[in-house]
Amino acid sequence: MKRVIPVVVAGLLAALSLIACGDKPAGGGQEMTLSPANSAFINTDVTGLGYARDFALTDHTGKPRTLADYKGKAVVVFFGYTQCPDVCPTTMVEMANVMKELGPQASKVQVLFVTVDPERDTQELLSKYVPAFDPSFVGLYGDQAATDKVAKEFRVFYQKVPGKTPGSYTMDHTAGSYVFDPEGHIRLFVRHGQGPDPIAHDLKLLLK
Repeated sequence: MKRVIPVVVAGLLAALSLIACGDKPAGGGQEMTLSPANSAFINTDVTGLGYARDFALTDHTGKPRTLADYKGKAVVVFFGYTQCPDVCPTTMVEMANVMKELGPQASKVQVLFVTVDPERDTQELLSKYVPAFDPSFVGLYGDQAATDKVAKEFRVFYQKVPGKTPGSYTMDHTAGSYVFDPEGHIRLFVRHGQGPDPIAHDLKLLLK
């Protein structure tokens, strides 16, 4: 049987997450299980993680969505907001480049952008912002209660940072993405800013 190594998630993801635009590591002191150091994955193997199991949100076309809707595909879930100045757009560009690297296999990958700013990120705005990076990308949103619920399930930190005017605030939030295999099982945590090659490598392994 494959040996797993328990680690404290807060410490681990603090090392993996890029601290930019006030981004915060995921975790909150929970534990995750990791494959041994010789795992074939480049990113962090979180197979068997006891959270980040599902979501119930609405996509940018107005259709209710859960993780089950994407069964049969590897699913990449990133939490951000459309007015983010750096981490969010660079992550989406990175994922667009991953899709290019995957070639024909890109049709077996679904990238989901979950907004942590439901106050400003309307369905209309998400429908213009998210697919602009790649037509297959899907934006997801909910009301404040739904946003809080999915953030809690995924152990994602987010917090409003006041700006000079009421509408000019920014959002501190967790960097990094979660990846599910085609059967809907949580498998990887992907840190921000590493470039498309390691992500494409790991997705190809999940699609075998």
